[in-house]
Amino acid sequence: MTTAFITHDDCGLHNMGPEHPESPVRLLAIKKVLEKTGLIQEMEQLESVHILPEQIQLAHAHLHQKRLEMKLPEHGVVYTDDDTALCPHSLHAASLAAGSAVMAVNRVIAGKSQNAFCAVRPPGHHAEHNIPMGFCFYNNVAIAAMHALQQPGIERVAIFDFDVHHGNGTVDIFKDRPEVLVCSTFQHPFYPERYSDIQRDNIINCPMDAHSDGMVFRSLVEGKWLPAIQAHKPDMILISAGFDAHHEDPMADIKLNEEDYRWVTQMLMDSARTYSQNRLVSVLEGGYNPVSLAFSVQAHLEVLAGH
Repeated sequence: MTTAFITHDDCGLHNMGPEHPESPVRLLAIKKVLEKTGLIQEMEQLESVHILPEQIQLAHAHLHQKRLEMKLPEHGVVYTDDDTALCPHSLHAASLAAGSAVMAVNRVIAGKSQNAFCAVRPPGHHAEHNIPMGFCFYNNVAIAAMHALQQPGIERVAIFDFDVHHGNGTVDIFKDRPEVLVCSTFQHPFYPERYSDIQRDNIINCPMDAHSDGMVFRSLVEGKWLPAIQAHKPDMILISAGFDAHHEDPMADIKLNEEDYRWVTQMLMDSARTYSQNRLVSVLEGGYNPVSLAFSVQAHLEVLAGH
């Protein structure tokens, strides 16, 4: 079995304007590096599928999708908050992004792929049960986790989020679902300032001061994430793979590098081998310097693909 690489050209149709950091260029940069290195040829390349409305409702309020559809413009952009905008193609792209995560879960559980990475946008981890925010409309990883829990043999899921911004949406959706463990490292104090101090046994928040480096990050993962994994023993592992904690990323002030992403990916692969029958799905979140994003994704995928 190989690593599934799931993406769709139409994820590039979501465009919030030429100055917006969550740009179609992000996926083009990833694809260019993977093609240049030949890594993409070692993976099974699959095209995303659309999410179903009932699958969106696994993680979101019943009217969440309808409210977004009502705001969708015929041309131009319409902002849902200060930094999140809809263009005419945004929900088409968001549907493919969420559908990719469900597709990845299905393939890995069925044993058709060893693991999977979804190179998709818009991202998802800021989208709460009833609120789109932070460039996110549907919470891709949360929908995938809820879908996984419906499958035979999947009773507990763990989500690991190393994006530089706290995955408030994922925490909101699972804060009262003890069968889902949510572990996050993130810069603090920083956007979005929601749920960063919540107290739940299944929510492991690991805030980092601005300018923290890889040593701080690795210490938190080893000291907080590993004991939580050992206690939870997940049947499946999902990753909110944001690469904006990279030291070259313009959006924040954490100082990680490609080797830190390689290290944490290996740790999560080892955990999936120990507890989850190797079942692991990773979904792209942030990363706003196209160059550092692409090389960080390359490091992440080299580990997933067994390099």
